[in-house]
Amino acid sequence: MKPGWRPWLVWGLSALFFCYIFFQRVAPSVMIDPLMRDLGVGAAVLGNLSAFYFYAYAGLQIPVGIMHDRWGPRRVLTGAALFTAAGSALFAMADSVLAVYLGRLVIGAGAAFSFVGSLKLAGSWFPLRRFALVSGLTMMLGMLGGVFGQAPLAMLVETSGWRPALGGAAVAGVVLAAAIWFVVRDRPTEMAPLGAVSRGLDSGAAKPKAPGVFAALRTVLSRPQNWILALIGGAMSAPMLAFAGLWGVAWLMQTQDLTRAEAAATTSLLLIGWAVGSPTIGAISDAAGRRKPWLIAAALGGLAGLSALIYVPELPLAVLSILFLTTGACLGGMVIAFALARESNPADSSGMALAFVNMAVMGSGALFQPLVGLLLDRHWDGALLDGARVYSAAAYQSALSVLVLFLGAGLVLCFAAREALATTGATS
Repeated sequence: MKPGWRPWLVWGLSALFFCYIFFQRVAPSVMIDPLMRDLGVGAAVLGNLSAFYFYAYAGLQIPVGIMHDRWGPRRVLTGAALFTAAGSALFAMADSVLAVYLGRLVIGAGAAFSFVGSLKLAGSWFPLRRFALVSGLTMMLGMLGGVFGQAPLAMLVETSGWRPALGGAAVAGVVLAAAIWFVVRDRPTEMAPLGAVSRGLDSGAAKPKAPGVFAALRTVLSRPQNWILALIGGAMSAPMLAFAGLWGVAWLMQTQDLTRAEAAATTSLLLIGWAVGSPTIGAISDAAGRRKPWLIAAALGGLAGLSALIYVPELPLAVLSILFLTTGACLGGMVIAFALARESNPADSSGMALAFVNMAVMGSGALFQPLVGLLLDRHWDGALLDGARVYSAAAYQSALSVLVLFLGAGLVLCFAAREALATTGATS
């Protein structure tokens, strides 16, 4: 491994793509009113936009791993960025609900390759002892993309309209694809001098032959460690995706009597904590040379914080804010599950292993967002406000308990995970 800035440049471009993907993920949330007006639809129809992105992203994770392992992140990420840009352009030009749905589906499909590709490059360009730090930084950049997809994009939509805003995002995707193609290489042995990059002159080093698709999949699925890490990743991500991502604002408005703006600002602290905690805990585990103790500590801290949020009544807003921030920071330690997956599998099937864990992470949101809603309906006492259902504090507590139970199971599984960093021999 050659030290210097090139690994950071290669990884940085892939992480910038992940940042772009998070921007695309949240973009419709600031376009709801103009979309309903221009397309002549209601909120229920637009609510499906998120699902099209989400299910395309989660459903493609196994093919994502196969493609990254066989063809390399450079080719795959370039194509994915172009695919995402095409989806954004289709969305910008849409004149029907079907076209909007198709645009979001294409965006979600392209987005599916971003995170695993970034981790695959991190594993090739950085020593394993720095993998958790780089993974955490990737996640932090993703959260920043989500921030840019909120207030800054809302201002752009207000001044220019949603179609030009999404058209600009499509152009940005094309530029990003070109940068990835001309700068990124799958591994250091392929990095040509900068003057030769534009001519496509790689070094003559041969790539190691990748295993067959089914052989790689069989290798990943046959290892109990991968199943354990996937469940841990899903358990630690569910509170972020289901609680902060959907139900937290309504819960705070009902149980704490906060305005919508206050509830949204408070809930966002969990995401901010996650953005800070991911690289921090990753760096700590890198420096310590051990993963498992820090994974256990992160899951335990997240479980304690989430339990206090849900079960301790009438907490002051300042205490709630601290709990949201610290809980998010602890749960951000789930990046260690990705580090362990990278370290526990052969390099030629690492993309598959990372995709398998990422599928469980995204799948936890797909499962628990509607599950909490179903449980809320089961505990609904019949109260209505302006024709909308109103759920009691007790109903929220009962429904959100499923997240606590799943996270508790994830904590137990942390003790079953095997340490891998010290046995890889790749800590240089």
